[in-house]
Amino acid sequence: MSNELAFAAAVIVSIFAIVDPLGTLPFYVALTEGFSPADQAGVRDRAVLVLGSLLVLFAIFGRFLFSAFGFTLQAFEIAGGILLFIVAYEMLQGQVGNTRLTDQDQRDALAHRDEVSVVPLGIPLLAGPGAISTVMIYEGTAGTNPIELFATFVAIGLTTAATWIVFRYGSRILRSMGRVGVMALSRVLGLLLAAVGVQFVINGITALRPFL
Repeated sequence: MSNELAFAAAVIVSIFAIVDPLGTLPFYVALTEGFSPADQAGVRDRAVLVLGSLLVLFAIFGRFLFSAFGFTLQAFEIAGGILLFIVAYEMLQGQVGNTRLTDQDQRDALAHRDEVSVVPLGIPLLAGPGAISTVMIYEGTAGTNPIELFATFVAIGLTTAATWIVFRYGSRILRSMGRVGVMALSRVLGLLLAAVGVQFVINGITALRPFL
């Protein structure tokens, strides 16, 4: 049971770190500047819905993609681990938080409110390749253990709910923590994510060693 709880905790932390709602928050606030409260709520709700739906979809059907494309879980672990490390490096550099929107970007956002919630907020800022790879890897390594299989969906649910809360109270969070505080916390998550990426690579290589 302790191993299963440790696995569940690792899944929750990893998925929250890769989605990184706090790191995406400054982008969301800037992108929806000038929106009415109702429009902001609509963008937030649709972006979170895209996040949760996409991750659940890949968690359910990810293992079938392994068979369809003919690659092994170990190969995907190595590729996913490298991808996570790259994403973590970008988080450590604060690249998302430093995104600056031009006046034209904001005018485009105002003209395409429905599209903003899907691209770029839902995809790829929240449910990006790293998040998709993470849920697929964890579901693949869970095997038939029901607790470990369920842990991924719990993590997706908690992360989706946390993202909604962060976006809902985004302005207050930015005022209380400041952009520097938000980015500092995002960098801590990036460090954790880098460790997860390295561990994925190690797991993949270790599993493949007998066949090399």
